Amino acid sequence: MAYNPSRGLYYKEFLRRSPAEAMKALLRGSRATRARRNAEALLYVGIRAPENIAWGKLPGGREYLITAAAAGECVTDWLHTTLRQRGGEQLQMRRQLLCELGMFIGRLHATGFVHGDLRPGNVLAAFRGGRYHFTLIDNESNRRKMPPPGKLLLKNLMQLNMLPPADLSRSDRMRFFCAWRRQMRELSPLEAKIIGAEAYRWAMRRLSDKGTL
Repeated sequence: MAYNPSRGLYYKEFLRRSPAEAMKALLRGSRATRARRNAEALLYVGIRAPENIAWGKLPGGREYLITAAAAGECVTDWLHTTLRQRGGEQLQMRRQLLCELGMFIGRLHATGFVHGDLRPGNVLAAFRGGRYHFTLIDNESNRRKMPPPGKLLLKNLMQLNMLPPADLSRSDRMRFFCAWRRQMRELSPLEAKIIGAEAYRWAMRRLSDKGTL
């Protein structure tokens, strides 16, 4: 990965990881192809993703993809640094961020998309015109299916919960979840409750195993 700030471009090189990767490429396309196509699919339905500029093949089975840099900083940085204070204007902006993030991810899921690695670091947020504008990055493993499988929704919500309580309190998590739930009209109240509770428990177990809880 390389970044050219003067041109606002990212260069990413995809290495062939294993023989199994070559077989997967025959069925689903290479990692570079999947990254490019998945970003275009998101953009087509109005969900922000980095714009593809150029792509191609290199010696040794490698491929590259050049994308335009997306505006904003990752959600991890917003919660850990930019909006760390829990009072005044920062508190209001923090609550707005979580509500609008929940609506954004809910719209993503309601459209049938499930992100391949929905860590807070893979969601960029830019604050303009009184609201947050989100962009999804690292889209090579995304999937789309209607309705999206519950186990993949659960995994995405768990990944977003992978921040310690110092950065994301219980009320923060509930604020996000309620906004997400309002977009997921096909889920029954019981289904939504089970997914939300299990995503939280799964994330807490993983954080505990990592020693960051």
